[in-house]
Amino acid sequence: MHELSHRRRMLVLAICCMSLLLVSLDNTVLNVALPAMRRELDASVAGMQWTIDAYTLVLASLLILAGSTADRIGRRKVFTAGLVLFTAGSLLCSLAPSLEWLVVFRMIQAVGGSMLNPVAMSLITNTFTDPRERARAIGVWGAVVGVAMAAGPLIGGLLVDTVGWRSIFWINLPVGLLALALTLRYVPESRADHPRAPDPVGQLLIMAMLASVTYGIIEAPAAGWTSGLILGCAAVAVASLIGLLVYEPRRAQPLIDPRFFRSAPFSGATVIAVSAFAALSGFLFLNTLYLQDVRGLDALHAGLYMLPMAALTGLCAPISGRLVGARGPRLPLLVAGVAMAASGLLFAAFEAETSTALLFAGYVLFGLGFGMVNAPITNTAVSGMPRSQAGVASAIASTSRQTGGMLGVAVIGAVLAAGTADGGSFEAATRPAWWIITACGLLVLAVGAATSGAWAHGTALRTARELESEPVPTPAPAGAPPRG
Repeated sequence: MHELSHRRRMLVLAICCMSLLLVSLDNTVLNVALPAMRRELDASVAGMQWTIDAYTLVLASLLILAGSTADRIGRRKVFTAGLVLFTAGSLLCSLAPSLEWLVVFRMIQAVGGSMLNPVAMSLITNTFTDPRERARAIGVWGAVVGVAMAAGPLIGGLLVDTVGWRSIFWINLPVGLLALALTLRYVPESRADHPRAPDPVGQLLIMAMLASVTYGIIEAPAAGWTSGLILGCAAVAVASLIGLLVYEPRRAQPLIDPRFFRSAPFSGATVIAVSAFAALSGFLFLNTLYLQDVRGLDALHAGLYMLPMAALTGLCAPISGRLVGARGPRLPLLVAGVAMAASGLLFAAFEAETSTALLFAGYVLFGLGFGMVNAPITNTAVSGMPRSQAGVASAIASTSRQTGGMLGVAVIGAVLAAGTADGGSFEAATRPAWWIITACGLLVLAVGAATSGAWAHGTALRTARELESEPVPTPAPAGAPPRG
């Protein structure tokens, strides 16, 4: 991509942030609307899990494909198609006549969403070439998640209480259309210097593994953990994983380049992303149901209760981006791990939900931790990688986030369903779930400490040199979009 003016770079960043706002706002708004949707559609806990996990499953399955496809055929083309599909899917969701159709339309949304985040991060990486400027841009990008967390529950609560849950999907329409218009006007087309060839076998193996794991976890409380259906899902997941480990290293251009994971920071970023987003999705899922079903709050007041968490996330994300740019990812990751683990511990060991003061303390700690973790994940995933592979590298990081979100809802929901199946109290059923969230925070802390030191930095440099020494293929024909 040719060097752009400062104004043009800022416009590209704004457009990318709008795409993230679409995807993030959709998830936070939906969480607040879950109880209203469950009542109108007569859905079970598993049904509510599927409204979230059908989306994240498709998103996680297609992110890497979308990133590599954008590197190959043009980032603006794929980004534009994603905006069209996501906006159209949002309109269909607002018209869904049943839970089953809502799940189907959420999957259409997810196909569009898979074309947005990794491609947007690739656009940012190729637009902001200075490492410090890029870290600050990624901090702004991360702050959008905080804005979505703050605005989502409030906007969603207000809409659910006044218009109905279907209106939560309408807010995507003006944002999507505006982002589409600005993309067509201001975002230049670009491709990678040597994009990877399609890998349909690898893509199918990833989809089979994620789908079988998610389906097995969500349906296990009803079907039984030792039932043939659940054991079959486990077998498919294991076979798919083995297939990936055997097949991908043998390909000249694999969908997931195993060499990426020779970089300790990159491998750490994927583990941290899974852990942090599993904790976030489980945290939101539990608190949304608790505040409305146990405390009896309406959707708007439930959103107001969670505002401290969202506010801290929004405030800390740009600070984290600046710290990463100035001092590296270590300090933000350590702070994130300690704060998220402490928040989970308040609920797991001290029953924070029984005291409003402790409840808010838990929200503040979790918001602080999650606000600090996003920028190091993103920056570490793309730092040191050749710019030509930015789409694939950022797509793997995005896939890790969505996989974590999917597993968080699936596992926490399964624990909750099992605990309340025989008439058990909601609070008692959530106690194991809070210990899981605490463990996720401790994993962020441990992996962050292990993969942000001098040794880890050395592995990143060696991996970057190896990737940059890859032979350059035949140049693109005349008239092709600019590469970068």
